[in-house]
Amino acid sequence: MSPFVHRLRVRYSECDQQGVVFNGQYLFFYDVAITELFRARIGPYQQIVDRGYDIVVAEARLRFAEGARFDEELDIEMPIEHLGTTSMIVRPVFRVGERLIADGEVRHVWVDPKTLKKTPMPDDFRTALSS
Repeated sequence: MSPFVHRLRVRYSECDQQGVVFNGQYLFFYDVAITELFRARIGPYQQIVDRGYDIVVAEARLRFAEGARFDEELDIEMPIEHLGTTSMIVRPVFRVGERLIADGEVRHVWVDPKTLKKTPMPDDFRTALSS
């Protein structure tokens, strides 16, 4: 299966004085995309939490190629590179059309939402995220 892609339109408030998306916004965009990835593959995020699972970001790295601008449609491709026992790595790619805007790597750890202690990813989540 091809990687999940979420498209969003850059809003004016997400841009700096030069009309370019402020670099800190890309992690917010990523957060929207991972939520939509889970919705598409597993179900609404609240259902995941209700089952006793959550993810936290353990590490995030972004590399910027050029800036997206106000009113452009930004595609966020979400290939999952690794599904470990308690962790997963996503390598997001941000594009406007064929233009590479940014890419990176985000490592998440699965936790119990009440204790925030690491917990193994359920098999049905692994299957859904692998497809």
